[in-house]
Amino acid sequence: MSAAFWAGKRVLVTGHTGFKGSWLALWLRRLGAEVTGFALAPPTTPSLFELAGVAQDVTDLRGDVRDADALLKAVREAQPQIVLHLAAQPLVSEGYSDPAGTYASNVMGTLHLLEAVRQVPGVQACVVVTTDKVYANQEWAWGYREHEPLGGHDPYSSSKACCELLAQSWAASFSRPPATPSTAWRWPLHARAMCWAGAISPPIGCCRIFSVPGMPASRCRCATPKQYAPGSTCWSR
Repeated sequence: MSAAFWAGKRVLVTGHTGFKGSWLALWLRRLGAEVTGFALAPPTTPSLFELAGVAQDVTDLRGDVRDADALLKAVREAQPQIVLHLAAQPLVSEGYSDPAGTYASNVMGTLHLLEAVRQVPGVQACVVVTTDKVYANQEWAWGYREHEPLGGHDPYSSSKACCELLAQSWAASFSRPPATPSTAWRWPLHARAMCWAGAISPPIGCCRIFSVPGMPASRCRCATPKQYAPGSTCWSR
C-alpha cells in the first residue's frame, strides 16, 4: 500500500485503543492519513495505546459501538473517506461468560457502524475486520478458504460469523451501486470490505483486495479456490 494513496486521506478507525488498532492508527499516521479513532478506554494497564502515545497522533474519540447515536455522531464529526472497523469483544472466554454482551458488541456494534456509514455520504469504503473463527471448525491442520461454510460453536465465533452475513447484506442492499463484498486476508484476521462508491475488485481468487476510487484493485496469483493449498502463494498470509 503506497504512502501516496493514504496521504491526506480521512480515516476512521474503530477500536483504535486495542493492540491491533493502536498499531494500525500509528501506521496510518506514518503514511500521512488523517486518523480519527472511536473506542472505549484501553482494555489493559499498561497498554500499547498509552505507551506508544497514540492519542498524540490521532483524534481520540471515546465511546461504545453499542451506542448507535454516539457512533453516528463520531462518524459525522470525522467525515471519513475510509472506515476501518476493528472494535469488538475479541475474546472467546468472555463470549462464554457474557454471551449477550458479546453479540451486542460484535453484531449490533457492526450494524450501528454500517448504519452510520450509510448516513454519511462521503464514505468511500468500509472494512469490517473479523477472524478466521467465522468458519465452521473442521478440526483439520490447515486454514480455511473463502468458500468454506461459516460456523461458530462458541458465542464469540458465532457472533463474528453473523457479522459476515451482516456485511454481505448491507453491501448488497445499500452500497452504491449494489456490490458483493471483496475480501482481504491478513492472518489471523479476515477483513470484509465494502465499497460505497466506485468499483470493487472482480470476484476472482481467494485473497481479493477491495478498491476505492484512485486505488487500483489487486489480487493474489491464484485464480481459483482450487489452487489454494498448503505451500501455494495464497497460503502464505
